[in-house]
Amino acid sequence: MASTTSDTWPAASTQPPSPAAAGDEPPGRRGSGRARPLPREERRAALIAATLPLVAKHGTKVTTRQIAKAAGVAEGTIFRVFPEKESLIQEAIRAALDPAPLLDDLNRVDVTLPLRDRLIRAAGLLQNRMTRVVNLLIVLRLQQPPQDIAVDRAAVRTTNNQIQEAFVRLLEPDREHLRYPVEEAARLLRLLIFSGAHPMNTEGNPLTAEQIVSVLLDGVRRHH
Repeated sequence: MASTTSDTWPAASTQPPSPAAAGDEPPGRRGSGRARPLPREERRAALIAATLPLVAKHGTKVTTRQIAKAAGVAEGTIFRVFPEKESLIQEAIRAALDPAPLLDDLNRVDVTLPLRDRLIRAAGLLQNRMTRVVNLLIVLRLQQPPQDIAVDRAAVRTTNNQIQEAFVRLLEPDREHLRYPVEEAARLLRLLIFSGAHPMNTEGNPLTAEQIVSVLLDGVRRHH
Protein backbone atom coordinates (compact mmCIF):
# COMPACT_ATOMS: atom_id res chain seq x y z
CA MET A 1 0.00 0.00 0.00
CA ALA A 2 1.31 3.38 -0.93
CA SER A 3 2.55 5.40 2.00
CA THR A 4 0.67 8.46 0.74
CA THR A 5 -2.68 7.00 1.66
CA SER A 6 -4.69 9.34 3.88
CA ASP A 7 -4.60 8.40 7.53
CA THR A 8 -8.38 8.40 7.62
CA TRP A 9 -8.45 5.77 4.91
CA PRO A 10 -6.25 3.39 6.86
CA ALA A 11 -7.73 5.37 9.48
CA ALA A 12 -10.75 2.94 12.19
CA SER A 13 -13.45 3.35 12.76
CA THR A 14 -14.01 1.75 15.25
CA GLN A 15 -15.00 -1.66 14.09
CA PRO A 16 -18.72 -2.45 14.50
CA PRO A 17 -19.20 -4.74 17.49
CA SER A 18 -19.22 -8.46 16.91
CA PRO A 19 -22.84 -9.62 16.95
CA ALA A 20 -22.14 -12.88 18.70
CA ALA A 21 -19.54 -12.82 21.43
CA ALA A 22 -18.82 -16.14 23.10
CA GLY A 23 -21.76 -17.15 25.20
CA ASP A 24 -23.99 -14.34 23.89
CA GLU A 25 -26.94 -14.55 21.56
CA PRO A 26 -26.67 -12.67 18.27
CA PRO A 27 -28.71 -9.46 18.17
CA GLY A 28 -32.37 -10.15 17.59
CA ARG A 29 -32.17 -13.82 18.56
CA ARG A 30 -34.69 -15.23 20.98
CA GLY A 31 -33.83 -17.85 23.55
CA SER A 32 -35.54 -20.37 21.27
CA GLY A 33 -32.81 -19.80 18.66
CA ARG A 34 -35.05 -17.86 16.29
CA ALA A 35 -34.43 -14.24 15.42
CA ARG A 36 -37.02 -11.95 16.95
CA PRO A 37 -38.59 -9.39 14.61
CA LEU A 38 -36.62 -6.16 14.42
CA PRO A 39 -37.37 -2.84 12.78
CA ARG A 40 -35.82 -2.72 9.32
CA GLU A 41 -33.03 -0.30 10.25
CA GLU A 42 -32.09 -2.33 13.32
CA ARG A 43 -32.01 -5.53 11.27
CA ARG A 44 -29.92 -3.75 8.65
CA ALA A 45 -27.41 -2.60 11.27
CA ALA A 46 -27.27 -6.08 12.82
CA LEU A 47 -26.56 -7.69 9.45
CA ILE A 48 -23.81 -5.18 8.69
CA ALA A 49 -22.24 -5.79 12.11
CA ALA A 50 -22.35 -9.55 11.55
CA THR A 51 -20.87 -9.24 8.06
CA LEU A 52 -17.85 -7.05 8.73
CA PRO A 53 -15.79 -9.57 10.77
CA LEU A 54 -16.53 -12.20 8.13
CA VAL A 55 -15.42 -9.91 5.30
CA ALA A 56 -12.25 -9.12 7.27
CA LYS A 57 -11.56 -12.87 7.42
CA HIS A 58 -12.86 -14.20 4.10
CA GLY A 59 -13.02 -11.15 1.86
CA THR A 60 -15.79 -11.03 -0.71
CA LYS A 61 -15.92 -14.84 -0.77
CA VAL A 62 -17.96 -14.82 2.43
CA THR A 63 -21.27 -16.60 1.88
CA THR A 64 -24.78 -15.55 2.83
CA ARG A 65 -24.99 -18.78 4.80
CA GLN A 66 -22.04 -17.68 6.95
CA ILE A 67 -23.56 -14.24 7.40
CA ALA A 68 -26.95 -15.66 8.35
CA LYS A 69 -25.37 -17.97 10.90
CA ALA A 70 -23.37 -15.14 12.47
CA ALA A 71 -26.44 -12.90 12.60
CA GLY A 72 -28.72 -15.65 13.89
CA VAL A 73 -31.21 -15.32 11.04
CA ALA A 74 -32.39 -17.30 8.03
CA GLU A 75 -30.67 -16.57 4.72
CA GLY A 76 -33.93 -15.23 3.35
CA THR A 77 -33.89 -12.49 5.97
CA ILE A 78 -30.77 -11.03 4.36
CA PHE A 79 -32.53 -10.60 1.03
CA ARG A 80 -35.50 -8.91 2.62
CA VAL A 81 -33.12 -6.13 3.68
CA PHE A 82 -30.44 -6.14 0.95
CA PRO A 83 -31.06 -6.88 -2.73
CA GLU A 84 -27.96 -9.06 -3.01
CA LYS A 85 -24.89 -10.15 -1.06
CA GLU A 86 -22.63 -7.61 -2.76
CA SER A 87 -24.65 -4.64 -1.50
CA LEU A 88 -24.43 -5.95 2.07
CA ILE A 89 -20.66 -6.37 1.72
CA GLN A 90 -20.30 -2.82 0.40
CA GLU A 91 -22.31 -1.44 3.32
CA ALA A 92 -20.10 -3.37 5.74
CA ILE A 93 -17.00 -1.87 4.12
CA ARG A 94 -18.53 1.61 4.37
CA ALA A 95 -19.15 1.01 8.06
CA ALA A 96 -15.51 0.01 8.54
CA LEU A 97 -14.33 3.19 6.85
CA ASP A 98 -16.71 5.54 8.66
CA PRO A 99 -14.52 7.90 10.76
CA ALA A 100 -17.34 9.11 13.01
CA PRO A 101 -16.85 6.52 15.79
CA LEU A 102 -13.11 7.29 15.92
CA LEU A 103 -13.76 11.02 16.19
CA ASP A 104 -16.29 10.43 18.96
CA ASP A 105 -13.79 8.30 20.88
CA LEU A 106 -10.99 10.84 20.46
CA ASN A 107 -13.18 13.66 21.66
CA ARG A 108 -14.10 11.65 24.77
CA VAL A 109 -10.48 11.30 25.91
CA ASP A 110 -10.17 13.17 29.22
CA VAL A 111 -7.88 16.19 28.87
CA THR A 112 -7.33 16.20 32.65
CA LEU A 113 -5.33 12.97 32.40
CA PRO A 114 -1.53 13.28 32.51
CA LEU A 115 -0.16 14.15 29.07
CA ARG A 116 1.46 10.77 28.47
CA ASP A 117 -1.68 8.87 29.49
CA ARG A 118 -4.01 10.89 27.29
CA LEU A 119 -1.71 10.61 24.28
CA ILE A 120 -1.34 6.86 24.72
CA ARG A 121 -5.11 6.56 24.82
CA ALA A 122 -5.56 8.65 21.68
CA ALA A 123 -2.71 6.95 19.83
CA GLY A 124 -4.19 3.55 20.62
CA LEU A 125 -7.58 4.57 19.24
CA LEU A 126 -6.18 5.80 15.93
CA GLN A 127 -3.72 2.91 15.69
CA ASN A 128 -6.45 0.30 16.25
CA ARG A 129 -8.67 1.80 13.58
CA MET A 130 -5.82 2.02 11.07
CA THR A 131 -4.79 -1.56 11.74
CA ARG A 132 -8.32 -2.88 11.25
CA VAL A 133 -8.86 -0.97 8.02
CA VAL A 134 -5.45 -1.81 6.55
CA ASN A 135 -5.95 -5.49 7.37
CA LEU A 136 -9.39 -5.34 5.75
CA LEU A 137 -7.89 -3.85 2.60
CA ILE A 138 -5.23 -6.54 2.52
CA VAL A 139 -7.88 -9.26 2.72
CA LEU A 140 -9.79 -7.50 -0.06
CA ARG A 141 -6.47 -7.08 -1.94
CA LEU A 142 -7.02 -3.36 -2.36
CA GLN A 143 -4.71 -0.39 -2.03
CA GLN A 144 -7.49 2.17 -2.13
CA PRO A 145 -11.23 2.31 -1.50
CA PRO A 146 -13.28 -0.03 -3.72
CA GLN A 147 -14.27 1.68 -6.96
CA ASP A 148 -17.98 1.42 -6.23
CA ILE A 149 -17.50 3.28 -2.93
CA ALA A 150 -17.21 6.91 -3.90
CA VAL A 151 -14.51 8.85 -2.07
CA ASP A 152 -15.35 12.46 -1.31
CA ARG A 153 -11.91 14.09 -1.22
CA ALA A 154 -13.29 17.15 0.53
CA ALA A 155 -14.81 14.92 3.18
CA VAL A 156 -11.47 13.12 3.61
CA ARG A 157 -9.71 16.44 4.17
CA THR A 158 -12.39 17.46 6.64
CA THR A 159 -11.95 14.22 8.56
CA ASN A 160 -8.16 14.63 8.60
CA ASN A 161 -8.61 18.13 9.96
CA GLN A 162 -10.99 16.85 12.63
CA ILE A 163 -8.49 14.20 13.74
CA GLN A 164 -5.77 16.85 13.82
CA GLU A 165 -8.01 19.10 15.94
CA ALA A 166 -8.73 16.25 18.34
CA PHE A 167 -5.01 15.71 18.90
CA VAL A 168 -4.40 19.44 19.27
CA ARG A 169 -7.10 19.51 21.97
CA LEU A 170 -5.27 16.78 23.87
CA LEU A 171 -1.93 18.57 23.63
CA GLU A 172 -3.17 22.07 24.37
CA PRO A 173 -3.12 21.86 28.21
CA ASP A 174 0.65 21.17 28.05
CA ARG A 175 1.50 23.68 25.33
CA GLU A 176 4.08 25.48 27.45
CA HIS A 177 5.98 22.24 28.14
CA LEU A 178 6.48 21.38 24.45
CA ARG A 179 9.38 22.42 22.22
CA TYR A 180 7.06 22.47 19.20
CA PRO A 181 3.74 24.23 18.62
CA VAL A 182 0.87 21.94 19.53
CA GLU A 183 -0.27 21.83 15.90
CA GLU A 184 3.11 20.47 14.78
CA ALA A 185 3.30 18.07 17.73
CA ALA A 186 -0.14 16.72 16.77
CA ARG A 187 0.99 16.25 13.16
CA LEU A 188 4.15 14.43 14.26
CA LEU A 189 2.13 12.13 16.49
CA ARG A 190 -0.22 11.23 13.64
CA LEU A 191 2.74 10.53 11.35
CA LEU A 192 4.34 8.28 13.95
CA ILE A 193 1.09 6.40 14.43
CA PHE A 194 0.63 5.90 10.70
CA SER A 195 4.19 4.76 10.01
CA GLY A 196 4.44 2.69 13.19
CA ALA A 197 1.20 0.82 12.64
CA HIS A 198 1.30 0.13 8.91
CA PRO A 199 2.20 -3.54 8.26
CA MET A 200 4.24 -2.62 5.18
CA ASN A 201 6.51 -0.53 7.40
CA THR A 202 6.69 -2.63 10.55
CA GLU A 203 7.44 -6.12 9.20
CA GLY A 204 4.89 -7.68 11.52
CA ASN A 205 6.17 -5.87 14.59
CA PRO A 206 4.16 -2.65 14.90
CA LEU A 207 5.00 -0.04 17.49
CA THR A 208 2.78 0.03 20.55
CA ALA A 209 0.93 3.19 21.50
CA GLU A 210 3.30 3.50 24.46
CA GLN A 211 6.37 3.32 22.20
CA ILE A 212 4.94 5.89 19.80
CA VAL A 213 4.19 8.35 22.58
CA SER A 214 7.59 7.75 24.18
CA VAL A 215 9.36 8.54 20.91
CA LEU A 216 7.30 11.73 20.56
CA LEU A 217 7.81 12.95 24.11
CA ASP A 218 11.24 11.54 25.00
CA GLY A 219 13.12 10.75 21.81
CA VAL A 220 15.69 7.96 21.82
CA ARG A 221 18.64 9.56 23.62
CA ARG A 222 19.35 8.86 27.25
CA HIS A 223 18.41 11.73 29.54
CA HIS A 224 20.85 12.69 32.28
